[in-house]
Amino acid sequence: MRSLRPVGLHGLLVECDDLEEVMALHRALDAERPHGVVDVVPAARTVLLTFGPTTSWATVAAAVTDLDTGLPPRSGQEREVVIPVTYDGVDLDDVAELTGMGRDEVVRRHLAADHRVAFTGFAPGFAYVVGSDRGLDVPRRATPRTRVPAGSVALAAEFTGIYPREGPGGWQLIGRTDVTLWDLDRDPPALLTPGTRVRFTEASS
Repeated sequence: MRSLRPVGLHGLLVECDDLEEVMALHRALDAERPHGVVDVVPAARTVLLTFGPTTSWATVAAAVTDLDTGLPPRSGQEREVVIPVTYDGVDLDDVAELTGMGRDEVVRRHLAADHRVAFTGFAPGFAYVVGSDRGLDVPRRATPRTRVPAGSVALAAEFTGIYPREGPGGWQLIGRTDVTLWDLDRDPPALLTPGTRVRFTEASS
């Protein structure tokens, strides 16, 4: 951790060196949340903790500093979500060219990679899902689209993202899913939350 900074009266921002450290810290906080902390919000390089008025910043800072972030996830306690995907995205050929693979190899490796939600943002229900296969890292499109269909599965950098609703976007579209990412009648509304394992499968025709 590079630094701990106060945020308002009841917040603490942890600045991390990289995404891997963010995810390790979030996993540790999820397993052993410090007393008084009411919310933990990871991002690409930071983790924000908010705490109640009876808890001091110094107490939370000390608890975060003392956390063991090297522990693996607890066996049997990880949440997994399965996402069936039809791999027919309009950018699949471009991804194949960028990675030096064929279309089928891109699909095979995306299915085989381990995936986990690193953080959420951009739109309600949108999750930044980091994959284990660095060979699938691709840049965003040079020119974003003004409309991306809901359910589009896309790649950018080390992430897979699924658009929960129609909107603009600049990621490389490789497929689509019918899974509902955001539902206000569900608790929680977001299907994909930080720390969740994601298993992509090929949708049956």
